[in-house]
Amino acid sequence: MNTVIYPGTFDPITNGHTNLVERATRVFDKIIIAVAASPKKRPLFPLEQRVELSREVLSHLDNVEVIGFENLLAEFVREHQGTVILRGLRAVSDFEYEFQLADMNRRLVPQAESIFLTPDNHLSYISSTLIREIAALNGNVHEFVHPAVDAALKTRIHAGN
Repeated sequence: MNTVIYPGTFDPITNGHTNLVERATRVFDKIIIAVAASPKKRPLFPLEQRVELSREVLSHLDNVEVIGFENLLAEFVREHQGTVILRGLRAVSDFEYEFQLADMNRRLVPQAESIFLTPDNHLSYISSTLIREIAALNGNVHEFVHPAVDAALKTRIHAGN
């Protein structure tokens, strides 16, 4: 059984993330969405809320589990017996950083292979950073995120004002 670990901050989870997960479920037996605490990134949503939003957005997929984590990804992969680390590539500009991460993960957790997927073309420009920026300026992000995420963004942004 292949257990895929798809790590990220998911702040918030977007339709691009969902697209990658849906496609991965057709290839792999089990996908664990590993939602990183990432305090240095100063996420908009607390870890628990990012986990809950990801669970809600991905609830239609039977072989997906969402787990928050605060330790090193390599430790998480070992703990959950991951055999694959899934990463998304939106553009060529992502590749250099992702290549560096893959090399480091290969060194830290050699039993897991890094695999890259690209989102469908119409989703390749979506990033959590852009979604947060648009929402913060009262822009409409409903076509880029699940309705639960759209509602959470509106609540969080208005609570901050």
